[in-house]
Order: sequence, then structure tokens, then C-alpha cells
Amino acid sequence: MNGTSKGATELAELTVQEKERIARAALSRLMEPQDIVGLALVRAVGALDALGIATGELSAGASVEREITALLAQDGTTPTWTGMATSQRRWAPRVRDLAPERDLATMRRLGGRLVIPGDELWPGQLADLGLQEPLCLWWRGPERPIPSPRRIIAVVGSRDSTSYGASVAGDFAHGLAQRGYSVVSGGAYGIDAHAHRGALSGGASDMPTIAVMAGGVDRFYPAGNEDLLRTVTHQGALIAEVPPGSAPTRYRFLQRNRLIAALASVTVVVEARWRSGALNTAHHAESIGRIVATVPGSIHSANSAGCHRLLRDGGAVCVTDVGEVAELSGRSGEWMAADKETPAEPQDGLSLEDLILLDALPLRSASSVDKLATVAGLSPDAVRAGLGRLGLLGLASSERGAWKRSGNA
Repeated sequence: MNGTSKGATELAELTVQEKERIARAALSRLMEPQDIVGLALVRAVGALDALGIATGELSAGASVEREITALLAQDGTTPTWTGMATSQRRWAPRVRDLAPERDLATMRRLGGRLVIPGDELWPGQLADLGLQEPLCLWWRGPERPIPSPRRIIAVVGSRDSTSYGASVAGDFAHGLAQRGYSVVSGGAYGIDAHAHRGALSGGASDMPTIAVMAGGVDRFYPAGNEDLLRTVTHQGALIAEVPPGSAPTRYRFLQRNRLIAALASVTVVVEARWRSGALNTAHHAESIGRIVATVPGSIHSANSAGCHRLLRDGGAVCVTDVGEVAELSGRSGEWMAADKETPAEPQDGLSLEDLILLDALPLRSASSVDKLATVAGLSPDAVRAGLGRLGLLGLASSERGAWKRSGNA
């Protein structure tokens, strides 16, 4: 592993917590967010041994594989997993790029830090995610603890917000911040940005807002929100579960939504189209027993169709002012909304590996199998098989042995 060479004496001088931090930093680059097999491996043997097994330096053994199988069954997931050797081949293309000490040094230069379970700053509410609790959080911002979930409200919604949605998100966030709440959102255009701005303008606490990023916190994304996100790093917190330099792929946007939901006691969906990432956040919140609220809009507005869907399916509480949202934060509730039939999309029904591979495919210039394996964190054999499936679905096309995403994707 590049950048990780230390003498035996120097390694021996590290505390257990420091070794754990380095291991989790490395694992966060080796594994994609919510890599359920990887998370089960860490839960079974600890981060240090998990890193050794994942990189092939240690042998897992039959007892470890049995424990992972039991953890996956307990979590209720049914991944396509045929043993540790298969997962090791999937992780292998990224092993040579591991440089956790370099990543930790980057965070120090940025005035940030890596926070891991057991640290004083670790948000305890993330444990509600069970096996899907993140390995670590890469954090930019003042060294202040994240509030308890009862003092955090998530405000999320469409990127292409209307003036109505922008006004509601800003007013809600401003009012909540004035009441001492911290507002968490995803740092994106639209509702997210208005929520962060409203919270910053009304902030009456040490941490008025938290932005959960899909990519590395060394890069302010989207670029149009750079000034806003830079302000968040000074007055609040910018966090991510992927290391510096990581690109914000579609898959990572979806996975970071579970962190937004878990941090807050209430998730407020201000505007959402029928198929919206904000609805994904709401479903994560429902699955861990958090309260979901939504703002009604015009029946003629496509931007409110998802909000009305949440209300109609019974999974959300209707809110129309800040007081109603604040009242919900003092209650506990659980809504399990039934999924409604939605128009089929070409990528519906893809396996997790195929979705990750689809994200890794370039739009213009084609990429080789080996390069795709490194970007996606999959073995070359898995990439070849996945490309065959995506090709049959019309989602990927080949040019002289290299591959790119097709127009249908």
C-alpha cells in the first residue's frame, strides 16, 4: 500500500485507537459506502484484521465466513456472496491505491479530521443504521460535537426547486436554527442549498447546519455552491464517508442519504418529484423509525408530486410551519410506507454491483476493463460479466474492446 510504510518500532508506538483510525481510513477507500460484506467483515473481526483480510495479507478462515453470513442474515440482506475470495477479487484493484496516512495528512491540511466510532465526536445516532453504520466520517469544520438527533432536523428536496420550495426551505431552516436546531442536508443545488443558507442566517447554536457530501470533503461540489459550502465548513460541519479525492457518483449520492436520515429526528421533504433522491432519504428515515414530514404543494406542480405521494401512502406527516416541525422533533414515530408502482426505468432491477459499474462507465470516451475495475472497486471478471449484462440491456456499448455508457442510460 502506497504511503503506509512504517517501521515496526513506529507501528508499535501507535495506540490501538490510532491503528484503528488508519485501518478505517484505508477501508473507506477500498470499499464503497454501504458495502454490506465489507461492513460485516469489520463487525466480525475489527477494522485492523478486516483490512488485512480484504487486502489478502491475512486469511479469513471458515469461522469468519460463517460469522459474516450470520451477520448478513441478521441484517435482513441477501447479497450475492459466494465467499471471501470473491469479495477480495472485487477489492483487489484498489489495494495499490491505498494511502491512508496521505489521506489523513490531507485532512489535517484542510483543518479537518477523521472521526471513527469510539471517538468523542462520533454521532451516536448513526448506530441506529445497524450493520450499515459507516466506517468513519471525514469531517471539515470546527471541532464541535454534532448535536443529538432531537436537536437536528433534515430538510431535503428537489435540485430544481421552485420559488415556492426555495422560500419554504429557507424559512423553515431559518426558523429552526433560531430555535437552536441544527439543519442537515446534502449540499446540493435547490432545496438543499436554501436549507443551508436559511440555517446559517438564523443560526443560534454552535452548529447551525451540517452538509453530508457524496464525494470527498476536499472538493466543494457542486462548484456553484462553493462559497456556501466553504461557509458551512467555518460555521457548521461538512462530512462524508468517502476519503478526500473521491468523486460524487450517483450511487454515493443515494448512500449518503441514509446518513442524513440517521443524523436527524425528523426528515422534512419540502419539494420532490415522483422519482426523487429526497424520497430515498425519506425511505431511509422510515426504515430506522425516524419521523418523516412533508410540505404540500400545488396539485399542478411536478415538484410536489413526490410530497403528495408520501402523504397519500401514509408515510409522512403534513407540516405547514416551523412550529409543527419543531413539535415533531419531540415525538418518536414510525411509518412504513408501501411502495407504489412507478414507471419502469432501464436501470430498475439492476444488482448493486451493476449499479456501481454503471456509475463508473464514462459518458464519452470509452474505458478499459482494468480501469473500470479500479474505478468501480470490482474484480475484472465481475466487470466483464457486468458489462455483458449492461450491454444486453442497452445501458453500455463497446468500442474496440473498451466500454462507455450508452444513450439509454
